[in-house]
Amino acid sequence: MLSRHFRTAGKLLEKVILVPAAQLSGVNTHFNVLHSTVSSCNELPKKLNKSERKPLVTSFNELKRQARLKKKEIQNVHEIILEPPENGLLVQQLVPIARQVYAARSELLSTVSTLVKYTAIYTCSLCREVHVGHPPHKIRTCDVKGSLSSKEHSWVKGGIEHVLPLVESFHLYDRIGRAVSHKEMLKVDRIPAIVELCVQAGFDIPEYPTRRRTFPVYCVAGRVIDFEKRFPKEASLGKDIDTCGFWHKKKRLHEVTNSMELHSDDIQAIAVRGMQAWEKMCSGASKLMEKYAVQTCGYCPEVQVGPKGHRVRNCQAYKHQMRDGQHAWQEATINDLVPPVYVFHVRDQKHGEPLVNELKKYYGMLPAVVELFAQAGAPVGKSFASTMREDVVVPETSEEKWVV
Repeated sequence: MLSRHFRTAGKLLEKVILVPAAQLSGVNTHFNVLHSTVSSCNELPKKLNKSERKPLVTSFNELKRQARLKKKEIQNVHEIILEPPENGLLVQQLVPIARQVYAARSELLSTVSTLVKYTAIYTCSLCREVHVGHPPHKIRTCDVKGSLSSKEHSWVKGGIEHVLPLVESFHLYDRIGRAVSHKEMLKVDRIPAIVELCVQAGFDIPEYPTRRRTFPVYCVAGRVIDFEKRFPKEASLGKDIDTCGFWHKKKRLHEVTNSMELHSDDIQAIAVRGMQAWEKMCSGASKLMEKYAVQTCGYCPEVQVGPKGHRVRNCQAYKHQMRDGQHAWQEATINDLVPPVYVFHVRDQKHGEPLVNELKKYYGMLPAVVELFAQAGAPVGKSFASTMREDVVVPETSEEKWVV
């Protein structure tokens, strides 16, 4: 009796293997579930523990090799030829890209500030998880100190700062000058890091003055020599610097977005424009970062645009006592400059039912700003196909136990 059941199961398995996948997709949706649930969100960034360091863009061995070569060059007293922007001059072909990135950021802020009026944004008051759309999901992933025993989220109303988190950097008047010291932390203005990148790449903003050289600097035996005429000592270079700008960063962000509000009833058209602005800003910033260095702390979200990090001792991450509060600087990526806040992707907004915890492994994820545009009707690019998991058929709650 038992052997007969084994033979029957073997014949059914042979039939499933012999039938092409193209035929299965049109015959029965249960085969799609069987085939699609194998895929996973393998392109999502790994969630690091507090003791883990961010992955390095350049390996330790390569960094040590570059340091040995630099030390050998310094020992020989001769001029080291520097290319823009290391010599203080601008990369002229990147100046239009810097203007495009700044314009795309302004367009992005205006579209997001309009769409948040029509789409609900929720954030957890304990773990700061974000959800786009109403109602918020019921997935029990709140596992922080003070959370509920059921690990359910405590949702409160969110805003634009939860969809587009603000990452700030110290504004440098001279990008190849000395780093900002700890005593100067209240004397130097902090501005959005992507705006600082555009300023250093050639986009001029009157309220954020920066030094534009006409003659390059020279490097002799590791020492930078600047022959360009400097400003007189009596000139006040800090007259336009807001000494406490970062205290009002939320106020400044709302002032910028309120002045850029769009007046249009076509929500889908606004979402499409916002999606294009997001892609243009990220791609343009990536091109700028290939030439203009950006530093980030390996353990905290601090970012400094420039060839080296600042010396402000305000790091409170893993083992900051061993570093005397200083940051562990390393090369930054576009995700450090524009951090994507990943949220669960809601496929059917008209259904009106929240995402449940039992089916969480079938849900895809998207950056919050992309999810906001997707719910407003904008098409999502192919780069997010694997994280959206559109190939996975979400079963009903009663069918979940039958899915292989």
